[in-house]
Amino acid sequence: MLLAPSLLAADFGHLAAAVTTLRTPGAADWLHCDVMDGVFVPNISFGLPIVQAIHAAAGPLPLDVHLMIQDPGRYVEAFAEAGAASLTVHYGACPHLHRVVQQIKKAGCRAGVALNPHTPVALLADIVADLDVVLVMSVNPGFGGQQFIDHTYRKVAQARALIVSSGSSARLQVDGGVGEGNIARLAEAGADVFVAGSSVFGTPDPVATCHRLRAAAEDGAKMRPKAIPSL
Repeated sequence: MLLAPSLLAADFGHLAAAVTTLRTPGAADWLHCDVMDGVFVPNISFGLPIVQAIHAAAGPLPLDVHLMIQDPGRYVEAFAEAGAASLTVHYGACPHLHRVVQQIKKAGCRAGVALNPHTPVALLADIVADLDVVLVMSVNPGFGGQQFIDHTYRKVAQARALIVSSGSSARLQVDGGVGEGNIARLAEAGADVFVAGSSVFGTPDPVATCHRLRAAAEDGAKMRPKAIPSL
């Protein structure tokens, strides 16, 4: 079980301090960076200079860069050079998805594809074997602090079934409204990487919260059924 706290929910005035805090052993495994362009999603977050600054403060923590932008292939190499260890693009933003996935891998990064809440898991059938990360959005992308969409549990189970049946080694990530109240059930459904923003940075002690989230996810994973859910 991997935790990837979303820096979108951190105090941007003290971003380096937030990153340093998450370097505490047992807190974060990845640092999730949400890049938004105001076109693909109705919000603007941060771009290359901020990712570079986060990378400088991150030490050993890999940057999990989530490109919520139109035509992300234009920026793959630039974000790789800025320090991204993984780059996730949206299915709906890439008319030539296989080309972009190969571009990400050529740049030396893990390649991920995100599915919006309305996007069926089955659409990844022809690409999932090439992926390192499958990201299931449990809110509509663009803003932190949104309410978790309940049908995500079923969708996570479907994504796990597709990953297993295809022989893919992809990690299954979930992003949006993840917290102590649902992380165990998400792990039970098949997720193994959890993006948590407000539920981490909205607490007095983010490190202690990360420890509780990790423990709950591990408990949930122990309850995961051996049978693979059908699509």
